[in-house]
Amino acid sequence: MKKVDIVGGGIAGLALAGTLDPSQFHVTVHEQRADLPAVGTTLAMWPEAQEALASLGILGAIRENSPLIKGGALRSSAGTPWISVEGQNLVGVARHTLLRFLDSAVPPTVQRRNGKVDAVPGDSYLAVAADGVHSMVRRSVWGQGCAAKLTPYLAVRGVIPEDPGSESIGEYWGRGDLFGIGPSSGGTNWYASFRSGMGPEGIDVGDALDLARRRYSKHATGIQHVLNTATPETSLAQRIWTTPPLWRYSRGNVVLIGDAAHAMAPNLGRGACESLIDAVTLGKLVNTMPLDQALTAYNRQRVLRTQQFRLGSSLMMRVALAESAQPLRDKLLELTARRKSKASPGSKTSQ
Repeated sequence: MKKVDIVGGGIAGLALAGTLDPSQFHVTVHEQRADLPAVGTTLAMWPEAQEALASLGILGAIRENSPLIKGGALRSSAGTPWISVEGQNLVGVARHTLLRFLDSAVPPTVQRRNGKVDAVPGDSYLAVAADGVHSMVRRSVWGQGCAAKLTPYLAVRGVIPEDPGSESIGEYWGRGDLFGIGPSSGGTNWYASFRSGMGPEGIDVGDALDLARRRYSKHATGIQHVLNTATPETSLAQRIWTTPPLWRYSRGNVVLIGDAAHAMAPNLGRGACESLIDAVTLGKLVNTMPLDQALTAYNRQRVLRTQQFRLGSSLMMRVALAESAQPLRDKLLELTARRKSKASPGSKTSQ
């Protein structure tokens, strides 16, 4: 039995543990957290991520417990729609629900160890860093130059126990801030981002909510209603961190997956999806190839794609949270909306 140590028992770590062949590998998952979280915001599962969930045997259960994301609109801070976005068969799964089903897909032969890991396991056939944006493994093996990078933005998000109205669903772009409203299995999923000096560690969620209420007090009434309904118990607040660019995710027998490899801004909604795909891809390769060939194939399949998403999400964050360029951005979006309206069926232009 080949020894595999997975440092981190979140989305990527559990998905990998559920994919590795228990007849070939003795797998240990090291997780600092003692229990799975009880609350969490909604993650959009794109089709490729749904394929990864299907390979783990849990897609059906997740679909039964999660709403479909049928679309929405990109809006101004006042709520005026600019661009309508049709749904792409996305499933909106709560993070804690996703973790619960991933945990259920882990074979009983996998060993669980709770507690902080301070050093890369040294006697492994394969050591996997699934320990997130602040990955100890990445810093230990790739160097301190690969430490996480702090952005100037705060993310505040949560769930309120009432269904969102169709007229409110979408993402609102203001001057240096954004706000999103969408469906959740528990009601309405919401998220906000804006520049803030809070933190970066030990952020009080109640204080962050109060700051958000003041920040969005002149925005659309739907936003104000969500924030006035939100409570600290069902909300989260944290600064946004990203990883620097990496062009190889393995060194020797150590490999990076998920946020340890490519933590990205949340603006494209791809972070959790790519973590799942990383894990399932790596697991299937390691199950069927010698380790050196498997890691070469993993790098070839995953590095360029995920680094493109990492860069794209950063660029999208800058556009969505534009400050000095916000008037020009809004004019361009308004022009796009007018042109689309004139070209739509039934308009004078189309007739």
